[in-house]
Amino acid sequence: MTDRAMSPSSAPSWPVDIHAALNAASVRQVAYVPDAGHARLIDLCAADRAMTMVPLTSEEEGVAVLAGAWLGGVRGVLLMQSSGLGNCVNMLSLARTCRFPLLMLVTMRGQWGEFNPWQVPMGQVAPEIVRACGGLTLPLEQAEAAGETMTAAARMAFEGQAIVAILIAQRLIGAKTFGD
Repeated sequence: MTDRAMSPSSAPSWPVDIHAALNAASVRQVAYVPDAGHARLIDLCAADRAMTMVPLTSEEEGVAVLAGAWLGGVRGVLLMQSSGLGNCVNMLSLARTCRFPLLMLVTMRGQWGEFNPWQVPMGQVAPEIVRACGGLTLPLEQAEAAGETMTAAARMAFEGQAIVAILIAQRLIGAKTFGD
């Protein structure tokens, strides 16, 4: 079941905890590619007047958007699906070479109950891709760890000027079905 298919009473709490942690870390720009796994978090950020939403046509644009935000004194986060990580490989060298922080929230595909074989390869190698590009990964597999994981990732990214990706497990967001 995806966030959009859930009733408000059954909606997961982890997006609320992540949103609160983003606010506590003074994240003010949210670059994102629309994704059902991030839908509730996107809605929360869009409703937050302190945050500026930047919809993207491709994930690698988000790296450049957040580089510009950082140069302008604004902290940001990039929301994407694991399949979009492959689109970012060349742009991740920008963050690595220029040593600016890059905070990414990646909803994973190709894991728990995946029906689409095209999602499996990138979903399985996502952690290695981030690490090969000089980044750090933090897995998020349990809803109750969302806030503290986001807080730790933001600190590592912004205070350590690092590339940090939280990999949100497919088991946590729910396996998609053909109709999602």
